[in-house]
Amino acid sequence: MKNTVIQLANVNKRFGALQAVRNVSFEIQRGQVCGFLGPNGAGKSTTIRMVMSILLPDSGSITVLGGSALDAKDRIGYLPEERGVYRKMRVADFLRFIAKLKGISRNDADTRIRAWLERVELPGVSQKRCEELSKGMQQKLQFIASVLHEPPLLILDEPFSGLDPVNRRLLSSVVRQLKESGTTILFSTHQMEQAEDLCDQVLLIHKGEKVLDETMSSIHGRFDPHILLAEPANSVDVAAAALQHVSNIESFRWSVEQKAFEIRVAAGVDPQLAMTNVMGATPLRRVELQRATLDDVFVKLVGGTVVEIETAEKSGKLQANHG
Repeated sequence: MKNTVIQLANVNKRFGALQAVRNVSFEIQRGQVCGFLGPNGAGKSTTIRMVMSILLPDSGSITVLGGSALDAKDRIGYLPEERGVYRKMRVADFLRFIAKLKGISRNDADTRIRAWLERVELPGVSQKRCEELSKGMQQKLQFIASVLHEPPLLILDEPFSGLDPVNRRLLSSVVRQLKESGTTILFSTHQMEQAEDLCDQVLLIHKGEKVLDETMSSIHGRFDPHILLAEPANSVDVAAAALQHVSNIESFRWSVEQKAFEIRVAAGVDPQLAMTNVMGATPLRRVELQRATLDDVFVKLVGGTVVEIETAEKSGKLQANHG
């Protein structure tokens, strides 16, 4: 428990007839980056709002930094899914206001504001009104507001949504730097490549239930499709004829896109052994084990079903369940 920053135990949340979160339990340890994945309406934002004590669970327990999020609010940075800035305020004034709420002195706040505006590539905007900024710039401004007080725990709800590829890469780089400094980070996302690149731990929720809670290395091991990619050094026909006689492989096909054979390893066979057999059968320019991506895992576990929990959250049932 000493290094456990967030702990959920058998948490449930219902909106009328809709069970938004069902018996969800997980732990996030100090210094980890945890990606919270799932289709739209799976229950991610509901769970995050319960972690933040914005919503209360119907049953189960939630511990954040040894107590509740309300007790630890000055040690948590939070970027909600539904963004909002004080549109008429100037950027520097908005961030000074946020800093004051977190107990940061004016001089210290100004130093941090200058540094963060440079860090997220927003130079020269401090005197602009928030409403003058583009949507992506406003999103980066809100990110600054969530980290200005240097919280040990950062919770980000869809932080990459709406950003162009350049700014997604920039924000990913900042998250990685925060991770290296020891910040514990929980973020929900639909950007599988960001999650795969940044996360130590991945949580996948579907229809309100947890269906995956593993490290990235464990996921790659468990969901590895056992497919080899082999690029022949001679003609495709000659290599295909040789592969027909290789043991420990189940099937193979030529991939025009990969410009290589996709070779499925037989069940229960060590892929390294199959790779050795393939290399011994025909000359190759390259051979490698195709690794399962988070996209592959997501589709395998979730498929195409979507539960629209957001509709229930935004209805009058939300207020009725708030207390």
